[in-house]
Amino acid sequence: MKPAPFRYERPSSLEEALRALEEAGDEGRVLAGGQSLVPMLNMRLAAPSVLVDVNAISGLDEIATEGEGEAEGEGEGEGEGDRRYLVVGALARQRTLERSALAASCCPVLPECLSVVGHVPTRNRGTVGGSIAHADPAGELPVALLALGGEVEVAGPDGVRRIGADDLFVGFLTTSLGAGEMLVRCRFPARRGAVGSGFAEVAPRHGDFAFAIACASVALDESGRIAGARLALGAVADRPLLVPAAGDVLGGSRGEEPALRAAAAAAQAAVDPADSLHAPAGYRRHLVGVLAGRALRQAVAKASEQLTKGGSR
Repeated sequence: MKPAPFRYERPSSLEEALRALEEAGDEGRVLAGGQSLVPMLNMRLAAPSVLVDVNAISGLDEIATEGEGEAEGEGEGEGEGDRRYLVVGALARQRTLERSALAASCCPVLPECLSVVGHVPTRNRGTVGGSIAHADPAGELPVALLALGGEVEVAGPDGVRRIGADDLFVGFLTTSLGAGEMLVRCRFPARRGAVGSGFAEVAPRHGDFAFAIACASVALDESGRIAGARLALGAVADRPLLVPAAGDVLGGSRGEEPALRAAAAAAQAAVDPADSLHAPAGYRRHLVGVLAGRALRQAVAKASEQLTKGGSR
């Protein structure tokens, strides 16, 4: 099939792009990497009357850090003003972030989850911001953003604002971006102190949409107890799903096996996946428990490694 007719705009500045989106209203869509949007256009699952190609806008592909403190966490006492972020421009290519030494240092779970996103040719073209703005519940990057407690920066008619990951995903392929707004940057909290992350998924084949995804982040206090934990799931709800109950179960524990099993059970209880052609609902719910436990164990182990390194200095 071929796309429905549309008007093509290719602005050279963010201001021009926002103006084009404002004029298009609900009929406008942003084209970045196009690895999700173009197939939807061809199958007429999306039929915007205006397509705004933002690839000519400079300055939206940076990968940098912002904020105070060391990414590896040598400082004591982390207040809100001390947080350090890995800031990824919306047009940064997925493959570039996957291979970034800065990302591997600050947010090692990002290269890990990106390695299973599609295939190398699609990651060469697909963008980080496009994937997150697309809000596919089976997308690895949205799940990672939610697990890490990140945020996005959006620009629109009323200026620039930030939206936390907890408030960003509101439904199937739907975010809380307003009319005429465009995602311009993604901000991932950089690893600091005794913090670890974990990622696990099961898919029919490498690069296929997953049956279930789990991504976790765990922070330990000086005594080795869990001071905070976040678990996010993908492909088992209408949006990337945060499971606060899993973090509540783990809080104050040392990541012992009974606590991890209870957290995995809480994850299972939080989902009601649908049957699919290749995976019945019961199997996918079972996978949630397995993958949640796997991601949480990885996160606890890595956080413990960071705690040991800090204590040896």
